[in-house]
Amino acid sequence: MEYELAGVPQVPVNEKAGVTFASALRALLRQDPDILLVGEIRDEETAQVATQAALTGHLVLSTLHTNDAASAVTRLLDLGVAPYLVSSTVEAVLAQRLVRVLCTACREETRPDARTLQRVGALDVPLGTVWRAVGCPKCRETGYRGRQGIFELLVMSEALRELTHARATGERLRACAMQEGMQPLRADGLRLVREGVTTLDEILRVTAS
Repeated sequence: MEYELAGVPQVPVNEKAGVTFASALRALLRQDPDILLVGEIRDEETAQVATQAALTGHLVLSTLHTNDAASAVTRLLDLGVAPYLVSSTVEAVLAQRLVRVLCTACREETRPDARTLQRVGALDVPLGTVWRAVGCPKCRETGYRGRQGIFELLVMSEALRELTHARATGERLRACAMQEGMQPLRADGLRLVREGVTTLDEILRVTAS
């Protein structure tokens, strides 16, 4: 258990003792909880139990290791969950990355070159002031102090559910979500660049495909 929360019963996984994600989920479902938090969905059995729990009215929160929000849908399909189950149970997917935050004691204004702007997809996007990392004793010469998240929220719509049911690729799901207004990770990263929180190089590093 990473955190102890008042009023939240927790069950640590112990595979040597036979307590797996899936077996713990089944035991917890017998207690009729309203909300289930599964640390990670990483195998077919856990994916099946989690989606079945969601199908019966439980709010299931979990994590998956994928490159972006749309890939989480295809990952569930790859784990063997039926398309109708994925399209019926998934409500939203939030992808995140952590970017390093510029040290305000030593950051310097800079002018990005056209090649960097092209790589980040910001040739036609006004960025205003852009900063670069320098390094000083306060940040141990790294140019950065702390981290901050950038996010990408995919909310399932009827169009996305139909594509999921048809086993569409992650690229098609992503394109559809962006047509419906989803802001990709890189766009959220550029927002932090405009605010002077991080650098273009950092956004390129964490959002590389």
